[in-house]
Amino acid sequence: MGRHSLPDGSAPAITGSRPPARRRTLVLATGLALAVVAGSVVALRSGLLPFGGPCDGNSTRLDVAAAPDIAPALEAVARTARDGAIRTDGKCLDVQITARAAHDLADAFGQRPADPEFQVWIPDSSLWTDRVGAERGTPLTTAGTVASSPIVLGAVPTAATSLGWPAKTYRWAELTRAATSSGALRLGMADPARSATGLLALARTSAAGGKEGDDADTRTASAAKLLHQRVADGDRSVTATLPRDDSGAARDNPSRNRALLLSEQAAYAHNTESGSPGPSLDLFYPQDGAARLDYPYVLVDDEEMRPEQTRAANRFMTLLGEAAGQRILRAHGFRDGNGRADARVIRTAGGRAPQPSAAGPADPPTVRELQALLGMWTITVQSTRLTTVVDASASMGTPVPGQGGRTRMQLARNSLLQALATCTPDDEFGLWKFATFLDGPRDYAEVAPTGRLGDRDTNGATHRDTLTAALDSLTPEARSGAALYDTTLAAYEKARTTYASGKFNALVLVTDSANEDAGSIGLDGLVARLTELADPKRPVPLIALALGPDADSSALQRIVAPTGGSAHRVDDPSQLHRVLLKAIITAGGKGPR
Repeated sequence: MGRHSLPDGSAPAITGSRPPARRRTLVLATGLALAVVAGSVVALRSGLLPFGGPCDGNSTRLDVAAAPDIAPALEAVARTARDGAIRTDGKCLDVQITARAAHDLADAFGQRPADPEFQVWIPDSSLWTDRVGAERGTPLTTAGTVASSPIVLGAVPTAATSLGWPAKTYRWAELTRAATSSGALRLGMADPARSATGLLALARTSAAGGKEGDDADTRTASAAKLLHQRVADGDRSVTATLPRDDSGAARDNPSRNRALLLSEQAAYAHNTESGSPGPSLDLFYPQDGAARLDYPYVLVDDEEMRPEQTRAANRFMTLLGEAAGQRILRAHGFRDGNGRADARVIRTAGGRAPQPSAAGPADPPTVRELQALLGMWTITVQSTRLTTVVDASASMGTPVPGQGGRTRMQLARNSLLQALATCTPDDEFGLWKFATFLDGPRDYAEVAPTGRLGDRDTNGATHRDTLTAALDSLTPEARSGAALYDTTLAAYEKARTTYASGKFNALVLVTDSANEDAGSIGLDGLVARLTELADPKRPVPLIALALGPDADSSALQRIVAPTGGSAHRVDDPSQLHRVLLKAIITAGGKGPR
């Protein structure tokens, strides 16, 4: 999918003298506040901070990049400072606000520019600064938070009523399940690959689902598929997907969402915007705590800032925290940095009792959790290209205890059919099988080439139909062994030469045996050849699924390592598709496609 604008677990961990920004927040905020107070006292005694007098043309400029939703409020505070001749170092404070999408600046700062354009960055979430820190990009110092806004579910009145608003309250998992189970509700959100709101909402869905059993990943992936059908490019465009009016025609328009996952502030802006199209939103607040946008105040490479720039940054942060600055932020629909609920903001945004709008925030996800979620989003909602290679040696006919006499092959085949059912028409899927002397001198055969599932052959059958029939026909070959090494090399070479850019490419190997072909390339030769073939810029991770006790797990671990893949022991072949999904999610989060 290209370079993600979010935490990347492939980046090296931060070491040395610069700890991650979030760990420094409290100490830095306290230190900066003391510095501002002490500096202000000295400056006032020295006559360096006159207030209210006209500017004489001398000014100290501070360039601030801000998330587009908070930029207008910051500009209002900056304008008040200019109009009131607020000074720093005896010069007027001239703060210039530039609205920039957080994911764009996270990309730029992740590349460690030599001369940053801005001295201060106020993104909508700390996840962006964490991501820059994980990539060892531009040094960032978080001095505090200037505002906050919880992430909620907003619905047009008719849809809200159908969900029981305002009397009915939900936990997050119940709320998202209720909203996605009705096709008529049409729930949308911003793209998690570009939006902190979208990714944090997805993280809450995953975390809440994890408390309900072992199928959390599967349920989260299913929810992601549904949400992706109605995703907007970013936060600024998500409310534009609502109906333009409250007529029956608008409500029934399938291209229009009737509910959104969004921030309380975005709902406030929609409900108060002059000439805003469509009905106002009513808000549901989860009982178990909402994710929260926290708007950190971030100094950009502060060790390289001039002293007057540092003092100007401190002065502006002080203005934002003062009563007048907080009033301006509330007038734009924000809560304070501690998340304290404001009754007027809540009511205007669409909240009503007994909705738990004052509930404490949910625990924020870790960088590792966000990385895994982004990987899941990537491979779940975007096209994939999977070639599956299945062991057809005689041992695959072994009955599995407790499964009513069904064999390893039957259970694996059924599980792969379940995995196939989750693929979209744009996904590509192929099937090989292998056993010694399967095809004359060759130990493997391509049963169905890797192709787009929605494509049709000359008889009108889809490639999905072809694959379903091919999987149904898989049976163990009598008196045969597993030609594991030669088959793996041939399949990987084919997957590399047919690599599809812009898709998640992977090779899946299913086996219950060790290599049983004495004349094969050998383990050391295979690993060396895979090391030569693997290309980080065109990754094809090899995912090995070892069925039963006779599979050579240690050899599989060596085989997958050069490709960036993984090996997994599967004791119950009927659960193969769940293990495969988790393996793909992990592989999908390791880097760009």
